[in-house]
Amino acid sequence: MSKCKSPKEVLELIKKEEVKVVDLRFMDFPGLWQHFSVPIREINEDVFEEGLGFDGSSIRGWQAINESDMIVKPVPETAFIDPFFEAKTLVMICNICDPTTGQDYSRDPRNIARKAEKYLINTGIGDTAFFGPEAEFFIFDDVRFDQSHNFGYYYLDSVEGRWNTGREESPNLAYKPRFKEGYFPVPPTDSQQDMRSEMMLLLEDMGVEIECQHHEVATGGQAEIDMRFSPLVEMGDKLLKYKYVIKNTARKHNKSVTFMPKPLFNDNGTGMHVHLSIWREGRNLFAGDGYSGLSQECMYAIGGILRHAPALLAFTNPTTNSYKRLVPGFEAPVNLAYSSRNRSAAVRIPMYSNSPKSKRFEFRCPDPSCNGYLAMSAMLMAAIDGIQNKIDPGQPLDKDIYDLPPEELAQVDKTPGSLRDALLALQNDHQFLLKGDVFTEDVIETWIWYKMKNEVEAIDLRPHPWEFALYYDI
Repeated sequence: MSKCKSPKEVLELIKKEEVKVVDLRFMDFPGLWQHFSVPIREINEDVFEEGLGFDGSSIRGWQAINESDMIVKPVPETAFIDPFFEAKTLVMICNICDPTTGQDYSRDPRNIARKAEKYLINTGIGDTAFFGPEAEFFIFDDVRFDQSHNFGYYYLDSVEGRWNTGREESPNLAYKPRFKEGYFPVPPTDSQQDMRSEMMLLLEDMGVEIECQHHEVATGGQAEIDMRFSPLVEMGDKLLKYKYVIKNTARKHNKSVTFMPKPLFNDNGTGMHVHLSIWREGRNLFAGDGYSGLSQECMYAIGGILRHAPALLAFTNPTTNSYKRLVPGFEAPVNLAYSSRNRSAAVRIPMYSNSPKSKRFEFRCPDPSCNGYLAMSAMLMAAIDGIQNKIDPGQPLDKDIYDLPPEELAQVDKTPGSLRDALLALQNDHQFLLKGDVFTEDVIETWIWYKMKNEVEAIDLRPHPWEFALYYDI
């Protein structure tokens, strides 16, 4: 489907495709897609300028009940036909505005990403930041969880789970990936090839270019589908389409997808390595003749990412579960260093190609539980700050980190050990995010408050099942 460029073209597409419903979507503060639908008679060219009203008081992290009215303004370039609804439905992603001032809403994550792109241009450093996230996920066959005053549990199952080799499945056909050996086996061990291909082709039809799809390392249905890089806001939009298509395709096959970073104990977690490069007038600023073919600007950008990483993780790894993945082992990128080969370093320089166009760095800490608009905006702001202040990233760490002597390993800074630690780091280090009014003090304060109250403290209050194994008999 060709991309619409104007309201007029959207209206023509509605007529051509005989659309019956228009679905308007936007992202809440923590990072879930929200929507409401209208009949096609409600959509005309004025709507794109004036918007449509809705109640924002029930959206997480948004307005108070006494100032609840908000406006959505659909963005023509984001229009696509939804492949899952029974009635022919056209979807548009929207910007959020305040009905009183008409201004873009400061807590709208997409608005923050738009401001980050504008700020990059205003600095004169570059005109485009390209992002390429590699989001992983699990596909499960059965998911149950509950918690009350006197019990708490979760139960996950997958026909691919190695723990099911002895289960009576009438018949059990075996071929279940071994723990940590799920990377790239052909069928029948990889039982989800057709489903991932269906996901990939649907995404392509919706304008999300895909580079590859494959089974991932963990048993129990871990997978990855890689999107081709795009500018910041466009990639934020694509990441939402990505999650939407993957979850709904799995649901159609009576399966369930999660982007939780660490759903399974003692096997690989789910990350979202993010590739970043900054360009100006068609030239990649990160290509040069320094370490691994990188420019000095790129080294400074890496310095900014490493300097601000503890605070960045409050956005790139924003769940308590994120820090079940960020532990030593499992190729976890817990070391705040950079390297061209070492996958336990927080920043890696891919070595697949020596072409100047392909030069970039990969921030390996993020996971797909994040709000993509906020996470990538924060990354860009840290990289810009590194370039502006010429932050030296130090020497690369090309040794095997796990073979380093303890005294040498102690010199390598580590990622925060919990969401609480990351939020405290953000509280102490967020001036770089405020430049250009990209993030605001209100956004930072609300993010920290929301995460502390609704997630960190909520987890702190509840007993953990393993605590009974450790402590019940004391």
